[in-house]
Amino acid sequence: MNSYHPQSLLNELQYYITPPHDCSYLEKKSARMFFLDPVHRINVVTLSELSRLGFRRSGDFVYRPECHLCRQCLSCRVPVDEFKMNSTQKKAWKRNQDLQVKIRPASEASMLHYKLYERYICERHADGDMFPPSYDQFEKFLIQSCTDSFFLELWKDDRLISVSTCDQLDDGISAVYTFFDPDEAKRSLGVFAILKQFELVREQAQHYVYLGYWVPHSNNMNYKSQYSPFE
Repeated sequence: MNSYHPQSLLNELQYYITPPHDCSYLEKKSARMFFLDPVHRINVVTLSELSRLGFRRSGDFVYRPECHLCRQCLSCRVPVDEFKMNSTQKKAWKRNQDLQVKIRPASEASMLHYKLYERYICERHADGDMFPPSYDQFEKFLIQSCTDSFFLELWKDDRLISVSTCDQLDDGISAVYTFFDPDEAKRSLGVFAILKQFELVREQAQHYVYLGYWVPHSNNMNYKSQYSPFE
């Protein structure tokens, strides 16, 4: 019987590297991205292997920072069986027990999801590079995917108030992006959404939630250090 190792498939894939551009995380820094040719339709096993090598997905693009003389973008994942909530996370968990969780394929996204995304970007990230939002941007970023993705939704009665886009991996899930109702800021929905992802991984008898890049010198990314221990 011939043995198979996923690394052999990774070596057969085509990769590219971008020219230097302004870093999204750190001021006065340049960045380059090493990315997989988007013509490849990859499966869960391949995406999982790439995730373990520090790659992330945005729309159809699977990428990893490859920056000269800078190693600030550190791919991190949380082993859910070892995770213990701190006091802030316990409060967020308790505060949101009235919410209902629903799971649906990202391919079933509707205008309901887009309108929530639009409000979130306009009211929370109007100074960012995703403003102004558009449906085309939403579709390319969160609906189009090189693999199977799903929405973890939070509902208050009949009102959608939070959506987390996630990718299924063979050892857990990868958290791609979360957006929520800006009027519900007191609920700490971003925190609660991550805690529900931990719960989902435990229910699946898997091990990790991949949180993306922890950037120690970036205030926007430093929240990930609150989910400890993380690798």
